[in-house]
Amino acid sequence: MNGLMQSQPLLISSLIEFAERHHGDAEIVSRRVEGDIYRYTYRDSASRARQVAAALDAMDLVFSDRVATLAWNGYRHFELYYGVSGSGRVLHTINPRLHPDQIAWMANHAEDQVLCFDLTFLPLVQAIRAKCNTIRHYIALCDEDKLPKDSGIPGLIAYESWMGAHSGNYAWPSFDENSASSMCYTSGTTGNPKAAMYSHRSTTLHAYAAALPDVMGLSARDAILPVVPMFHVNAWGLPYSAALTGAKVVFPGPALDGKSVFELIEAEKVSFAAGVPTVWQMLLGHAQAHGLKFSTLRRTVIGGSACPPAMIHAFQEQYGVEVLHAWGMTEMSPLGTLCTLKNKHLTQSAEAQTAIRMKQGRAIFGVDMKIVDGNNEELPWDGEAYGDLLVRGPWVVKEYFKSEGGDPLVADSQGRGWFPTGDVATIDADGYLQITDRSKDVIKSGGEWISSIDIENIAIAHPDIAMAACVGVFHSKWDERPIVAVVRKPNTEVSREELLKFYEGKTAKWQIPDDVIFVEAIPIGPTGKVLKAKLRDQFKDYRLPIVGQKP
Repeated sequence: MNGLMQSQPLLISSLIEFAERHHGDAEIVSRRVEGDIYRYTYRDSASRARQVAAALDAMDLVFSDRVATLAWNGYRHFELYYGVSGSGRVLHTINPRLHPDQIAWMANHAEDQVLCFDLTFLPLVQAIRAKCNTIRHYIALCDEDKLPKDSGIPGLIAYESWMGAHSGNYAWPSFDENSASSMCYTSGTTGNPKAAMYSHRSTTLHAYAAALPDVMGLSARDAILPVVPMFHVNAWGLPYSAALTGAKVVFPGPALDGKSVFELIEAEKVSFAAGVPTVWQMLLGHAQAHGLKFSTLRRTVIGGSACPPAMIHAFQEQYGVEVLHAWGMTEMSPLGTLCTLKNKHLTQSAEAQTAIRMKQGRAIFGVDMKIVDGNNEELPWDGEAYGDLLVRGPWVVKEYFKSEGGDPLVADSQGRGWFPTGDVATIDADGYLQITDRSKDVIKSGGEWISSIDIENIAIAHPDIAMAACVGVFHSKWDERPIVAVVRKPNTEVSREELLKFYEGKTAKWQIPDDVIFVEAIPIGPTGKVLKAKLRDQFKDYRLPIVGQKP
């Protein structure tokens, strides 16, 4: 016997329809590439998204054709999120920080038909155009009078003229909720990148889950600042969850320096922000240098890479901003866990609560996870056993676009498929996940594992250190030993000996790095993560100055 409920597909267009109907006057504010602040409403955005859909129809794009973007976080990009997917096409957000050859490869692999781009990226588009074999239309996200007269892109169209020529009375089509809605390629640190292909169903469910009280806790009372790029796993789903809840949205555009972000937070009364640690380092640095305080910011989600404890302390103790530590990945749409306290933790000491907040958090409903040993046997949730982290759920990939890399899933005894994340983790009795390292980054010294993340967090806690990255180097006796590359803060002179002494009492003696290397900068990838592979290559011939001792 079936239930007697109406059957309506979970489609992305329903999110913007809801926002238009029930939160039509809620604001969407953008810092534009042109430099000014542009503001309008969900009602305006929904109408313009329908114009985008009608304009795509007029180009004779068929169902599931791919439309690519090279764009900052802004209102036009937001309209493409809904106009492209809502009309049955697939939005392909491309990371402009990647190498041009890699961008061209992805555009060809995705078989993109249209490329929409901010004028900031015109030189990049000029560089890749001849290599992109499938793109038929190029659209600059600007007004007609801002269109370059000599762009070098034949047939280049201004977005406002292109979509403005069509009516906003477009009727959103209805189709299978399992249809593809958008796609995002992995960063491709080894070999060619692979694409996660999201569906309308997976995206809508993810938007619901992200807004839950124990996750991001979003509501119509929030003003949300997605600093995490819209080209990075759909800005962690915030453009969808914002519409679902009717929250005000504030887009930072290309200005991501600490001063610009702080001023936007204050001017637009932002209550919730999301981004990677590298961006928040600039924000905190600006605030600390000028003695500033946040008047409305109350919560920030930090993900993309492990958040240093020193950053959590700074946000919460100096500025009264609650840090929500999160973990996920491109293949998970991306949210997997988020760290909030349980009821029983509320009476614990501030120190005990902080220890919990340092973890990546509990699984969101819809995500199941487990840790396994080398024989794929599940390990206990005791906070001590660590193993390879596997996940499954309705917004977790089952395979990559065009079956690149084959079948990635690991079957359990019941025949269920689990996605191997590549992370090494522990899970405690309350279900809190703690990532101890990437499986390729963990350091194995004399048969014992050392977490590079722990080594980095201690270094960053030193008041004179701005950034740190730990890698393992060859050791004739112990196979590998940790060294830490650090960037000093301006006008500081901390020495190697002082930093190594700083580790004493904070970790086991044998886990203290064998050397400190002072560098001008640490290589950062296009999504804000430290490029450990590049560091390992940089130090592949490094020899420790003194033979280390292990107790």
